[in-house]
Amino acid sequence: MTLRALFLLLAVSASGAAFADGQTLTVRLNDVKHDHGSVRIALFSDPKSFRKVDEAFATQEVPAAKGTVTLLFDGVPAGQYAIMAYHDENANGELDRRFGMFPTEGYGLSNNPKVMGPPAFEDSEFVVSGTAPTEVDISIRY
Repeated sequence: MTLRALFLLLAVSASGAAFADGQTLTVRLNDVKHDHGSVRIALFSDPKSFRKVDEAFATQEVPAAKGTVTLLFDGVPAGQYAIMAYHDENANGELDRRFGMFPTEGYGLSNNPKVMGPPAFEDSEFVVSGTAPTEVDISIRY
């Protein structure tokens, strides 16, 4: 599956997600190599929709910045979530891959799991409580 379809919605929701009730989720994308292009992030609440951007709970796209890029999702209800993010260095709206499988642009997942093959929701899963803000740090790997 290409991530192009997954992240097409990111441009539409670049201003962030706002929901009626819930907590603030702060996501820090660390180790971004440079400021070319943008960073795209998808927040998933359902294991069955993980990696399907058009079924993500929320998405964002912001300009890339060298070092750390911080994004906020406000009003996130308590529950279990997973995040996929990537650095769209050439601003073509998709995660470029070699041989259709191996990412050639920086990418990251919540919990920073080491993956051999398609990532699983369970490996990237984290909890947003109903009582306090949540912070997630993701290392972008190139």
